[in-house]
Amino acid sequence: MKMNFSVKTISYTAIGVFLFFFLVGVYWSFMPDNINIQEEVSSAASAENVAPVVGYTTTTTLIKVAETLLDKPGGYLSNDALPPSVFLDNMPAWEFGVLEMVRDMALVLRKDFSRSQSQSLENLHVKKAQPKFNIDHRSWAMPSAESEYRKAIDNLYKYRHALVGISKIKDDHAQFYARADNLTSYLDEVQKRLGSYSQKLSASVGKEKINTDLAGDNQAQQSSYEGSHSQFRTSWWQLDDVFYESRGAAWALLHFLNAIEIDFDSVLENKNAKISLQQIIRELEASQQTLWSPMVLNGDGFGVLANHSLVMANYISRANAALIDLNELLRKG
Repeated sequence: MKMNFSVKTISYTAIGVFLFFFLVGVYWSFMPDNINIQEEVSSAASAENVAPVVGYTTTTTLIKVAETLLDKPGGYLSNDALPPSVFLDNMPAWEFGVLEMVRDMALVLRKDFSRSQSQSLENLHVKKAQPKFNIDHRSWAMPSAESEYRKAIDNLYKYRHALVGISKIKDDHAQFYARADNLTSYLDEVQKRLGSYSQKLSASVGKEKINTDLAGDNQAQQSSYEGSHSQFRTSWWQLDDVFYESRGAAWALLHFLNAIEIDFDSVLENKNAKISLQQIIRELEASQQTLWSPMVLNGDGFGVLANHSLVMANYISRANAALIDLNELLRKG
């Protein structure tokens, strides 16, 4: 009887622990809500007793998106080595998508937005912040990814303080240049990122692809030969990871474009491009609709089951096509 009681106790305990970890894992896998950019900017400006200047909104949005990555339920999960987060893959994939967009924005903030011309000096705070976001997202010690991201965020706060003239450092000045050429530099980065996601999502069904790598240039060369046709298909095991990574990237980009609509208002008005930007934002909002299925389905084309990857690819492709048009308008309009 003692032995039976012990076996039952161990079994019930194991089941209880499993259910606890399962429920915690489900809770931690919920995607964060959208951030109200205008409310965050108003709240931050009131707390600092300043009036927002050009660049304040974009910098605040970058800070809040990065903080959401670290402070959402469960915290940052990508580098966790203990259950239940070690068994989760959807949320870490979402985190990586967000991180990629954060890295792109931090890079352009360092190279373009905070500098007037190519020969101007870099802002010290942004210079320190940008490399901190590039640590391996799975690094858990010496240093951990979270600690490096926190340092990057702290430097972004210092940059924002310098923007509005409340820095504690003597002669600490910062600028944010809302120019059409600076904005096109950012959109160039985003286009490449969205194009990659679109290709990976579309490869969920696998199809023959014509090699267009050297199209349009008779003198173009590449390092190694590739056939005129290729077959590429995303592994069944990676379908949900690609889907959630793309979803995370779209979530972050949605907030950055909302901030750009505010900071680059005069540029967009001058180029008559505000409607184009708003249409891109609508496409990205559509990509954040609730996924009612308990798993990412991979139906075949017009088959019986849905293909969630192709639906996401549709929204991202449409947003990317509109981004390309917007970029051309900013350059030539």
